[in-house]
Amino acid sequence: MKTTLTTHSGFRFDIRRARLADEPVVAEFFKHVTPEDLRFRFLGTMKQVSHERLVAMTRSDDASIHNFLAFSTDGMLIAVATLASDATGKRGEVAICIRQDRKHLGVGWEFLRHLARYAQEQGLETLQSIEDRENHATIELEREMGFTVSTDPDDPTLVVVERKLSTTALPG
Repeated sequence: MKTTLTTHSGFRFDIRRARLADEPVVAEFFKHVTPEDLRFRFLGTMKQVSHERLVAMTRSDDASIHNFLAFSTDGMLIAVATLASDATGKRGEVAICIRQDRKHLGVGWEFLRHLARYAQEQGLETLQSIEDRENHATIELEREMGFTVSTDPDDPTLVVVERKLSTTALPG
């Protein structure tokens, strides 16, 4: 099942769950992501996303991990996201990465809002993201969406960005 979203700029894109057969298109997607965005997404330096990571990002056999892909209307993969819930099913961690040439169109905002609604539907109470402290644009977007930011107690180079989910609508 796919969902069509429209950003504040009028850009339309479709979101659907990832499938194992999507591994080649996800691998190609990461060739169009900046080295900095790769570092922000995986919280470490890497030149290429490994086969193992690609498989993990396209699998659907774990009920606590939900992988999503966003496609432009012409079929190009423009963003990927993972929502992983903890063992209690109350807290979810989200990670999103957007193709370099599709940034600043509102994709990140709408994708995160969609994932937050999905998390609510799954019964999660809290949504969080672990961010590199230098990822200013993403942290600011999350703040605008009602997330709070605190220093990661185990790593001062990271911040924990968190929002309690409720029945109230997300901004935007």
